[in-house]
Amino acid sequence: MNYGRKGLPLQAISAVDLALWDALGKLHDVPVYKLLGGKTKERLPVYATSSRPDLSKAMGFQGGKFPLPYGPADGDAGMRANIERVKAVRASVGPDFPIMIDCYMSLTVPYTIELARRIDREVPGGVKWIEEYLPPDEYDGYALVRAGVTTTLLTTGEHEYTRWGYRQLLERKCVDVLQPDITWVGGITEARRVVALASAYDVMVIPHGSSVFSYHLQFAYANCPMAEFLVLSPDADKIVPLFGDLFEWRRRAGASERAAGDMR
Repeated sequence: MNYGRKGLPLQAISAVDLALWDALGKLHDVPVYKLLGGKTKERLPVYATSSRPDLSKAMGFQGGKFPLPYGPADGDAGMRANIERVKAVRASVGPDFPIMIDCYMSLTVPYTIELARRIDREVPGGVKWIEEYLPPDEYDGYALVRAGVTTTLLTTGEHEYTRWGYRQLLERKCVDVLQPDITWVGGITEARRVVALASAYDVMVIPHGSSVFSYHLQFAYANCPMAEFLVLSPDADKIVPLFGDLFEWRRRAGASERAAGDMR
C-alpha cells in the first residue's frame, strides 16, 4: 500500500539502495553485516506470520503472528469472536510460545484499548504484541493507546517511510517496537538511521517482513532482537520463496524442481 510521496518513490529508492549494498559486499567479499560494523549476536530468532501459528511452531519458528479477523464495524459479536480466535491460537501453541496479532490499520483507539484489556482478562498467557491497529499517520491515536495499555507491547511502522515519521512515533511515545520494512523505507541506508534513532529512546526495532534484506541489518544492531518471516504457502504449512518465481534464478530452480518431480 502506498501513501503518496511516502510510498512508491521510496520503494524504488529502496531497491537501488539494497542492490548497492549487495554489490559492495560482493566487491569486498564480506557479508553486509560486516560492512555495518559486525555481528552483535550469534543467532537471530525468527517468528512467522501466517494463519496457523501452530504450524509455525512445528516448523521451528520462535513465535507466530496471525491476522485479527474482526473490527469495530462488527460490534460486540466481532469483539467476542476476536477474543475466541486469540484463545484458540493460544490453546494451539501452549502457554509459552509467543503469539502476536496483526490488525493492519483496521481499528480505533477505544477498540484497541478494549481489545488489549479483554485479552489480558480472558486469555491466559495473552499476546506478545498488538500490531498496526491504526492508520500510519494517526500519531495522536497511537500515543493515546500506549497511554491506556500496559499489558502488552504495541507496535507499528511498516507503512512509515522516513526517519522523520519514525522520530514522531518515538518523540510522542507511540509504540514499544518500530517495524520498518527495509524494502520500503529507503533500504539499509535509511533503515540504519531509524535503528540508531530508536536506540536513543531504548525502543526495539523488529522490521516488517523484508526477509533476507533485513537480516544483515538486524545482526549488526543490538536493539533488533527478532526477525519476521512471511509464510506465503496457501495452507501455511511450508516455506515458499518470498517473491515466488519473480526472479530468473528462481524460475530456473522451480523448473528444475518440477522436472525432478516428473522423473520421480
